[in-house]
Amino acid sequence: MSNIANVTPPQYAPYSPQTTKARTISIESLEVVAFHHKIHSVRITWVDLVNSVGIRVIPLKSFQRLLASSRPGITVTKCVFGFVINRAASGFGPVGEYLYVVDLTSMRLCPYAPGHISIMGWFQDKVPAPGRILGTGVPMCPRSTLNRIVDTAKSYNAAFLVGFETEFILLKNTYPIEAVNPHGWNSTHALPSGAKETEVIEEIARGIIDSGIELMMYHSEAAPGQYEVVTGPLPPLEAADALVHTRETITNIASKHGFRATFAPRLHADNCGSAAHTHISVHPIDYEHPSVLRNLSQSSADTSDNLITPLESAFLAGVLNHLQASCAFTLPLRASYARMLDGIWSGGTWVAWGRDNREAPVRLCVPATSLDPEIAADAPSKNHFEIKCIDGTSSPYLVLASLIGSGLLGIQSQSPLVEQDCATPAALMTEAEREAMGVTRRMPMSWEQARAALEADQALKNILGDLVEGFLSVGEILDELLHSPAASEAERVKMLVEYY
Repeated sequence: MSNIANVTPPQYAPYSPQTTKARTISIESLEVVAFHHKIHSVRITWVDLVNSVGIRVIPLKSFQRLLASSRPGITVTKCVFGFVINRAASGFGPVGEYLYVVDLTSMRLCPYAPGHISIMGWFQDKVPAPGRILGTGVPMCPRSTLNRIVDTAKSYNAAFLVGFETEFILLKNTYPIEAVNPHGWNSTHALPSGAKETEVIEEIARGIIDSGIELMMYHSEAAPGQYEVVTGPLPPLEAADALVHTRETITNIASKHGFRATFAPRLHADNCGSAAHTHISVHPIDYEHPSVLRNLSQSSADTSDNLITPLESAFLAGVLNHLQASCAFTLPLRASYARMLDGIWSGGTWVAWGRDNREAPVRLCVPATSLDPEIAADAPSKNHFEIKCIDGTSSPYLVLASLIGSGLLGIQSQSPLVEQDCATPAALMTEAEREAMGVTRRMPMSWEQARAALEADQALKNILGDLVEGFLSVGEILDELLHSPAASEAERVKMLVEYY
C-alpha cells in the first residue's frame, strides 16, 4: 500500500499550440509499427467538398515503393471534387488529373480495420500549371486551403487549437428509422453492461485511443440512441484529420456490429439533433512579438472581468462578421436547418455570443476560477470559443477554413467587437434590448439563405479562394439527389442517414 501511495502522478503540460501535437505514426517508426500490428494495407484517404470520405487501399509493399519517388502519391481525376454519389457537378469534367501526394505526418492505425493504417495528403498539380508553384496544394483542395489560412495567421502572431464534440445516433434500422434504445442525456440506461450498444461504444472509445487520438470522454445524449464522444485539442489541420478518423472509427465499428451510425442533423422533430460543436482557442505565438494587436484596446464587449484578450476579441469579431456566410459550410444541407431554432440549445437564431450561453451560436467557455493564489493574474488566457452552428454532415476542413479564415479577417483589420456578451438568450430579449447589445442580425434560417450569404460575402470568398464556386456547384447536385420528388419522406431520411 505504501508503494502505491508513493507513486508520482504523471505531469501534464497545459494545452498550447507549441506543446500540443498529433500522436501519429512517424515514417521512421513505420517498419516497427507494421511488424507489431501486422500491417498489410494503407488507406490513402481524402475528404471531398460534400464531406464524403474517399479511400484507395494499397498493399504496404506498394506504399513503400511509392515512398521512393520524389513526390509520393497517386493520380486522381480532377473531377474528384465534382462527383456527388453518381453525378458530376457543373464545372467538373473528365479531362485532367491531380497528384494526391501523401502527408507523411498524418499516418494513423485503423483499429476498426486490423492490418490497415490511414494517411491523408495534398491534391497538387501533376504537371506545372500557369500561375501556380508545382508541389503546392491546388485551390480546390480543402485540406490545402485550411493549411494556407493557418500559415497566414502565423504572420499575424496567431495560432489555434481545435477540439470537437461528435454526436451521432446508433440505428438498428434505417427504413423505418429505429434507434438502438430510447434513453436520454447522460443516462446509465443508455450504457448498460452486456448490451450490444455498450459493446459498440466501448469499442469505439478504445479504437479512438488506440489510433493516437486523445479521447476526453463519452456519454449518451438526449435523443433516442444518441451518443457523444469528445476529443482533445490539436492544431487545426491535425484536428480536422483526427475528426475524420474519429468519424470513420464510429461508422465502421457500428457497421461491424450490424448498426448504422449517423451524423444526420435531426431525426426527431420532438427531440434533440446531432451537432459537431467545435471548440477553438486563439493564442499569440510570441507574447513579445511586436504585433499591432498588442496595442489593440479592449473591446466595448469586455466587462470589468476582462473576459477576453484583444486577440480573442478581434478573432471573435471576425467570426461573427462572417458567421452567416460560414453557415453554408457548417450547416451544408437543407436538413441542417431543422436545428436552426430558438429554445432547443442548438445556438439560437441570432448572430451573438455569450459566456456559457448555450443559446448563442458562439459560446465563450471560460476556465473555472483557481483556488491557487500562486497563479498569476496575467497568465495566458485559457478561454476558448464553442461554435454551435455546425453539424456532422459538414467537412471539418471547410468548417475550420471558413471559421478561422473569418477570424483571421477580424485580426487583419483589427475589427471592433460590436456584439456584447449576451447573458440572456437573444430570442428572449426585446428588440430594444437586442439593439443595445449590438445583436441585430439573424442567422440563416434555410439552406438558400446560407448560400446567398456566402455568395454575397466577397471578403470570405477571397480568403477561401476558388473552392467556393466548386462547393456551391456540388451542393446543388447533392440537394437534388437528397430531395428527389419521386421519393417519399421516409425514403429521403433513409438516404440521408445512409450517406451521412
